Amino acid sequence: MAGLQKVLIIGCGDIGRRLAGLVQAQNGRVIALVRSDARRDTLQEIGIQTLQGNLDEPSSLADLPTNDAVIFYFAPPPGGGFTDPRVRAFCAAVPAGAEPAKIVYMSTSGVYGDCGDRQVTEETPPNPQTARAKRRLDAETTFLEWGRERNVPVVILRVTGIYGPGRFPVTQLASGQPVLREAPLTNRIHADDLARVCLAAAEKGEAGEIFNVSDGHPGTMTEYFNAVADALGYPRPRQVTMEEAREVMSPLMLSYVSESRRMDNSKMLTRLGIKLLYPTLADGMRKSSKTD
Repeated sequence: MAGLQKVLIIGCGDIGRRLAGLVQAQNGRVIALVRSDARRDTLQEIGIQTLQGNLDEPSSLADLPTNDAVIFYFAPPPGGGFTDPRVRAFCAAVPAGAEPAKIVYMSTSGVYGDCGDRQVTEETPPNPQTARAKRRLDAETTFLEWGRERNVPVVILRVTGIYGPGRFPVTQLASGQPVLREAPLTNRIHADDLARVCLAAAEKGEAGEIFNVSDGHPGTMTEYFNAVADALGYPRPRQVTMEEAREVMSPLMLSYVSESRRMDNSKMLTRLGIKLLYPTLADGMRKSSKTD
């Protein structure tokens, strides 16, 4: 694949760092917007140029190097409400004549809501049922409308649950957090594969395109927790009914186990030319059990 010459990452956490490594391997220049001195130092140690700014303080976003850059926007919305003011602040900070070459926005499959056992494609109408998912759909809409107005191609990635080294539910397993006995379908993507999808979306995705990002093998949260426990040497978590779960699970965890989706990733594979490193959870856990 042809390399990206100038990349700006907004929200450079775990996936941003993995993506930056791929871009740097192709001799591309990576810049990341950071809020804290600690994050600045961490990223500079791995060769990522940084500039400081805060999406919650629009005045700090002046002079972002957006001109002709490929923007990877990974920053989450703030908590509360149903809109994403951070995306609006970013868009407003880009002056006329300094438009980026493309924007790749990392959204969530949660915008589809509860789909039961039905196959979810990119043509499935969004139906977000949590405030968190509604904020993400608002961000998608904001970016797509802004892109049409400013003639900037925007590509949306609707990402499923991310797993991989550093992202496993170790704290939950160690503390004995229970899982649902009859869990709905969930979907996953390995963090390394997600970074590769982000890069391919920047290189091959076209204006307005949406891609479901998953490994194409839906399972349950219970299966996932059991697989992680087996691979990393923890006892398997106890299983509870939904009625019991409402008493012992956090509202966030309950929201994850209350919706079911069977994600179709065929467009991602064919349009972006992706060959997954970890096409199943078993593949990803086999690698992790050797390295973690």
